[in-house]
Amino acid sequence: MLKINDHTHIPLSEVDLSAVRAQGPGGQHVNKTNTAVHLRFDVCASSLSEAAKQKILTVSDRRLTGDGVIIIKSQSSSSQMRNKAQALERLAEMLAEALKPVKKRRPTKPSRGAVKRRLKKKTERGQIKATRRKPGRED
Repeated sequence: MLKINDHTHIPLSEVDLSAVRAQGPGGQHVNKTNTAVHLRFDVCASSLSEAAKQKILTVSDRRLTGDGVIIIKSQSSSSQMRNKAQALERLAEMLAEALKPVKKRRPTKPSRGAVKRRLKKKTERGQIKATRRKPGRED
């Protein structure tokens, strides 16, 4: 089981891990071994609750395809086991972030003193500007 948070767990059978050849430098060894890992997780076909699925599908992340499949590639390590662990960890982080409860905004308003100070400054500034006008002119 892959633990996402205290309430959510995903069976590893729902996560498709496949080994592929890694890109980049590494000499002959990189051309012979499949050390990079592609992780595929189909959100729609998972055992998550419908509310959790909807929350995850609304996340704007380039790793989430239009079909609702999360694809993560891990190739930073030269060990396939470490790459698998890293890919699973990144999936768990992504899902945990998506399933965080949204903080509700509590509307606030300025205090009465703040409103008075703002209005007082406005009138003072208006008086300063009024003294700059030509005498006898009323706008």
